[in-house]
Amino acid sequence: MDSELIAKIAQISSALEVSGYPKPGNVHRTCDFDDMVFEDFIISGIVIGDTIKEAAFHAKEINNSISFKEANLGKYILRAVKETDKWIANNTNLGIVMLLTPISMSAAISSNLDELRENINEIIVNSTVIDTIALYEAIGIADAGGMGDQEEYSVTNQEANKELIENNLNIFDVLKISSSWDTLAKELTHKMPVTFDIGYPMFSKLKENYSINSATVITFLTILSQVPDTLISRKYGDEKAKEVSELAKEILDSTNFDENMNKFNKKLTEFDDYLFENKLNPGTTADLTASSIMLSYLDDYF
Repeated sequence: MDSELIAKIAQISSALEVSGYPKPGNVHRTCDFDDMVFEDFIISGIVIGDTIKEAAFHAKEINNSISFKEANLGKYILRAVKETDKWIANNTNLGIVMLLTPISMSAAISSNLDELRENINEIIVNSTVIDTIALYEAIGIADAGGMGDQEEYSVTNQEANKELIENNLNIFDVLKISSSWDTLAKELTHKMPVTFDIGYPMFSKLKENYSINSATVITFLTILSQVPDTLISRKYGDEKAKEVSELAKEILDSTNFDENMNKFNKKLTEFDDYLFENKLNPGTTADLTASSIMLSYLDDYF
């Protein structure tokens, strides 16, 4: 697939995700946070375009000549985060960049979704310690809440790079360590099960018969109902994250949005208000929604 097309799909996916209204507990077109606003996310989605295009183009080159170890995944994640940091003061898209970059690189060398999934895994598994050092720098720039703050190989440890090099740990290795408590890490080390098996099928089905906004919001809610958000877990504990997931499930189970969209939207707005008032932000779910949207649009062009 053409690298320019891939970059456009990545930008569109980022913009559609944040535009979903009302996407409970997150910034959206009618809800800003004190430290970040809707426009920050739109800008973030735009400015990663050039880096995504370069990453996809590079992947196609190495696929024809060298190997996955030359993919430079970490470099492109870092470059996208640095570009975002030039425009936006706070971390708005680290998780999205970590998901969309390997998806984009894989899309450049894949001809269908099965190949896409396998190649994403190959890119991550065959990353190098140089990629990991770049990823750690990206996390540091984004100042991502809770990512890598465990004692072992923590991004906040000043000796981290030395330890990474001594143990020759690639991106897969370090994410595998945190995969038990971080959904994003688990996603990237287990062939993206939430994106491929939950989010993508739901969004693709819904976008055929409903507005893109409804497809986005219901996909988000579906993911949240099945996968407790680990951003909430890190801030407020696993029980609170499970409680939020149960609330999402109740909305989906109790209201048929197909038959009574007004009632569904009313419950959705109440849920959004509750999460916002209690500072419960399912940010990881938002990232997984963006990757699900990207898969759906990529599939249209395979």
